[in-house]
Amino acid sequence: MNKEKKKKSPKSSRSETEETRKLAERYSVPYIDLSSITISRELVQSFPVDFLYRSNFVPFQENEDTVKIAIDDPSDIATVDTIESYLGRKVEVYAASKRAIHEALRKSETALQVLRDATEGFIVQVVEKEGIEEEEVISVEKLADQDGSIIKLVNSIIFTAVQKRASDVHVESREEGVIIKYRIDGVLNEAMEPIDKKFQAPIISRVKVMSDLDIAERRVPQDGRFRLKIKDKTIDFRVSIMPSIYGEDAVIRILDKEMITEAIAELRLDLLGFSEEVLNKFRKYIVQPYGMVLVTGPTGSGKTTTLYAALTEIKLPEDKIITIEDPVEYQIEGITQIPVNEKKGLTFARGLRSILRHDPDKIMVGEIRDPETAQIAIQSALTGHLVFTTVHANNVFDVIGRFLHMKVDPYSFISALNCILAQRLVRVLCPACKTSIKYSKSQLLESGLSPQQYKEKIFYEARGCPECYYTGYKGRTAIAEVLELSDEIREMILAKKPLSEVKKRAESEGMIFLREVGLEKVLKGMTSLKELNKVTFVE
Repeated sequence: MNKEKKKKSPKSSRSETEETRKLAERYSVPYIDLSSITISRELVQSFPVDFLYRSNFVPFQENEDTVKIAIDDPSDIATVDTIESYLGRKVEVYAASKRAIHEALRKSETALQVLRDATEGFIVQVVEKEGIEEEEVISVEKLADQDGSIIKLVNSIIFTAVQKRASDVHVESREEGVIIKYRIDGVLNEAMEPIDKKFQAPIISRVKVMSDLDIAERRVPQDGRFRLKIKDKTIDFRVSIMPSIYGEDAVIRILDKEMITEAIAELRLDLLGFSEEVLNKFRKYIVQPYGMVLVTGPTGSGKTTTLYAALTEIKLPEDKIITIEDPVEYQIEGITQIPVNEKKGLTFARGLRSILRHDPDKIMVGEIRDPETAQIAIQSALTGHLVFTTVHANNVFDVIGRFLHMKVDPYSFISALNCILAQRLVRVLCPACKTSIKYSKSQLLESGLSPQQYKEKIFYEARGCPECYYTGYKGRTAIAEVLELSDEIREMILAKKPLSEVKKRAESEGMIFLREVGLEKVLKGMTSLKELNKVTFVE
């Protein structure tokens, strides 16, 4: 179904453009391609947001006497008259498709304006308070009395996060107020001015009500989920509430399945950003008949996406593929997926045992967290199954220590292992505004680079423009290193040789380390040196 949607969408946007062109011709107004012009943010934000969306227009240029607007229906004289009377100036009408207008409005951060309007009455008022503040009591009656403004505020925060393609919303309680942050491309940014402390409990209570959590319980962490329909698409949200010294904090994880499944239809390993060399090595091991393929990296480094891309690439109708995850983040056709449910006793270890009774060919274990799961996964890899799994570690060599620390049998583990891939995500510089720079000797030394070798090299840095919401970055790409377990490396690990020796041996066998792979992307102008230093160690 998603694939059908995906095929249709380019066609529908083309036909929409063609229809708009015909309309423009019929009413003798010029057609404009909004993607090719820079729109003034201040001009757009001088209009009420609901007016812009309701009337489907965007103002894009102005002078003393006239304002140029793009509208999807140039025959709508009443709307043009309303705009003229609102501005007190003449309006010059251009035609543009509805899709292009909405995209232009999104880039002009109208969602932020909605958020500003919604938070107007909630911003921190600095008032000296005497004595100790009493803890506020929240009851259903009290919540019902709040005339829907808290509901509007929370909805606006979530809507803006989805518009800005954030992966998480953080609600942090502080002494001076409530801070709202969005994680976009893996980096946290404050979304708006701090909200007054007195609204902390109602905001958290609203999030709890949405997630079916206990609003009276404020001393222990709670986890929940809810689902919202935003602009004709259903989005799942995962919520975690945690008590802190200034009240409760909340993190809302946005799982935009439609966005994911649109990507998953096209999700191939070569689209994730891996270098040719890493790709060839990794592909060699994902088609093996049995053994264990381990992907490692910190939280949020794209491990699950890599495993899904691998599964999508190798799935065949004659193979039975079963996954066990916590939670199931992507849904893939033709694969049996099982969500972990700790409350009901369905752990990774228990689920994995049951999976083996279903005679699978390939298994994916979302994460190995305990010795029991590690033991069963290793046994499965040794008994003819291809096992894909992830583990939290900093690099490919730390993984070995991590498993041995779990008290697994080193011989079984090393025999089962096909390869280890360690990865990170780095933000990609916005192509519209990145700037070139040459670094000084001291800057190069700080980044562990030889001034002689790199002093004439051109590097790039982030600047910021409307295209990238003034962050300087647009999207992320993966960098990775692969450790192939040759007989010599297996023997060295079993002989408990120092990992520094194993590392030297891997290097002599042609392994390229994370830092070098990342540096290659920096020199190609894909990312900045500052971004690489943030995700890899300076050696």
